[in-house]
Amino acid sequence: MSQFFTDAIGQQHPVCHLEQARIVSLVPSLTELLIDLGLQQALTGRTGFCIHPADQVAAIPKVGGTKDVNIAKIRALAPTHLFVNIDENTKPVVDELATFVPHVVVTHPLAVNDNPALFRLAGGLFGHNAQAEALCAQFEAARQTLVARAAHSRPQRVLYCIWQDPWMTVSAQTYIADMCRQIGWQQVEIADSDQRYPGFKWSSNLCAEIDLILLSSEPYRFTQQHVDLLERQTGLPVELVDGEMFSWYGSRSISGLKYLTSFCR
Repeated sequence: MSQFFTDAIGQQHPVCHLEQARIVSLVPSLTELLIDLGLQQALTGRTGFCIHPADQVAAIPKVGGTKDVNIAKIRALAPTHLFVNIDENTKPVVDELATFVPHVVVTHPLAVNDNPALFRLAGGLFGHNAQAEALCAQFEAARQTLVARAAHSRPQRVLYCIWQDPWMTVSAQTYIADMCRQIGWQQVEIADSDQRYPGFKWSSNLCAEIDLILLSSEPYRFTQQHVDLLERQTGLPVELVDGEMFSWYGSRSISGLKYLTSFCR
């Protein structure tokens, strides 16, 4: 009897022998995860934003970006599996790809603790269960270490900024906000906004709700110069943080949890 694994939208995918798999990943963090699971030999396509691990992705053909996908290139690669994410890829493009890719594996991790299930899905589909369990063990060890360290840290209200001109942040329902919660940081909600990535304007009322401003290195490339300027403008402490560590799920989440321990004070 075939074993099946269920993706984020309830689709069931049977286990595939790695030698028969041809995988295209349209998500940078998933590309990294697939390689860390030992599946690199089956990866036949990736986006230009799939940059980790650099020495291994260099040999994998590019098929465009996460949203501006080159459908003709993907068709020519004849993939058996396509890995996508609800937030990062557009549904019309994925629907078109699904007309000729047999298995479109949809992911949608919204919380840090969704990662072990993601490891088991991606690894299990190709018989790499042992590799998936090894990552799960590393994840749990990093999480437990952070929990112990964060227990002695002061809770803070933070505003995690991802863009300027216009200024944008994240909602409490995002993966980034859940990463913040792991260390006791509570993402400040923007009033009258139901957007996952709301825009905002600086005001005295908003600043009164914030203990710490976080400027992410991606998608906007904030620098120390932005930190210094915003500290002068708001009078609040500002930290420049590694956006990959906060927003990349998959195997990068293990490094992300370890990175957060450096902020335990």
